[in-house]
Amino acid sequence: MSTLVESVLARGLDTKAVVMGRNVVDRTGATFAELFPGQTAVIVADGNTWAVAGEAVRASLAAAGVGLDEPIIYPGTPVLFADDRAAEDLRSRLAQTSAIAVSIASGSLNDLTKLASHRVGRSYLNVCTAASVDGYTSFGAAITTNGIKGTQECPAPRGVIVPLDIMAAAPKRLTATGYGDLIEKVPAGADWIIADELGLEPIDEFVWSLVQGPLREALGNPSGLVTGDPAAIERLAEELIMSGLAMQVFASSRPASGGGHYFSHQWEMEGHGRDWDPPLSHGFKVGLGTVAMCALYERVLDLGLDHLDVAARVAHWPVPAADAARVAALQPGAVIRAACLTQSAAKYLTADQARGRLELVRARWGAIRTRVAAQVLPARVVEHMLRTVGAVHHPYQIGVGLDELRTKYFQAQTIRARYTVLDLLQEVGVLNQLVDGLFEPGGYWYERAQETF
Repeated sequence: MSTLVESVLARGLDTKAVVMGRNVVDRTGATFAELFPGQTAVIVADGNTWAVAGEAVRASLAAAGVGLDEPIIYPGTPVLFADDRAAEDLRSRLAQTSAIAVSIASGSLNDLTKLASHRVGRSYLNVCTAASVDGYTSFGAAITTNGIKGTQECPAPRGVIVPLDIMAAAPKRLTATGYGDLIEKVPAGADWIIADELGLEPIDEFVWSLVQGPLREALGNPSGLVTGDPAAIERLAEELIMSGLAMQVFASSRPASGGGHYFSHQWEMEGHGRDWDPPLSHGFKVGLGTVAMCALYERVLDLGLDHLDVAARVAHWPVPAADAARVAALQPGAVIRAACLTQSAAKYLTADQARGRLELVRARWGAIRTRVAAQVLPARVVEHMLRTVGAVHHPYQIGVGLDELRTKYFQAQTIRARYTVLDLLQEVGVLNQLVDGLFEPGGYWYERAQETF
């Protein structure tokens, strides 16, 4: 475990232990006994994760003198979907015992164990199986409720076992999806910079350093991830763990999630790719959202908002009903529409509030542009990195046409109250212009339209 991880754990988080390295599954039992003295364990796995580490985890727990209930093992196929129904099923199973869950899991099953354990009033320990998500050590669980994916509040695991040898041997698709999740922290950082400059959500320098400090190095060897280079896997895994810890420290996903994630959230709420085999992963959708946002940021940097005509923009400021109608028109699905109307209403500005915001944008634009330019990467560079690691980098790869992708930019602006560059552009009145330019001759997506796969 790195000294950086140790420094974070010393801050009194939900997570008390991170055991990272090769062949550390054997330390599961000792770690459990230290974190949960005198408690019984129940292993939670699916057919795939049990095959990878189930017997080794059980043997380690037994060797440490930990009592074991009968394991809870879900089928490996189809992949378990993290919705309220599955969470309630696991909660009811855990309620039948007083044992502490030891999940052998990555994304969905870890989230389900996190939430189900919380609902029965316990913490848990997780054995990671792939470098595929940043949610291992985050507070909250990504759960779909009534068709809407959101974060259900619940504590992070008390401990995580991070076996780099198992992660390196995981299917390359899972490593690529973790890379896609991680690379979005680049434009997400730019979104946070904008919110910081506008006084909406000041940057916590310590939390910023946890994610952004090691980020470029963790992303820097995508070809090494393909070949299973141990150092590349370790950097990716540690940065994913660090992102989750940063979210614990900040008590928000702001340090690790921005507008690029909202493309993924929109597709997830629509159920796009949910029935595929395997299902279209969160990280693949996030990676594509990252390309989309980096392409937009390239145009944002060309704007001269230090000369913004605030009076002219405020003169045409939409009343609440007009803004709600815009949101409703973008979201034809009733359930998604209701959620987006609530989120968008929370960030609506009156004309007087807008005047103050726009004057601040004009005054701070030079600083915003300088800081953002140092943070973002060109879309073609991000595309190359994702392509190298085997992740999704073009909408055609997931059955999405350019017209639909264009719409996603506007939908993404509606689904969260958190401020991103999409909100800034909507407030300034140039979001349509900039997005349209991406799909016109000379624009990023126009030029990529002829790409074959």
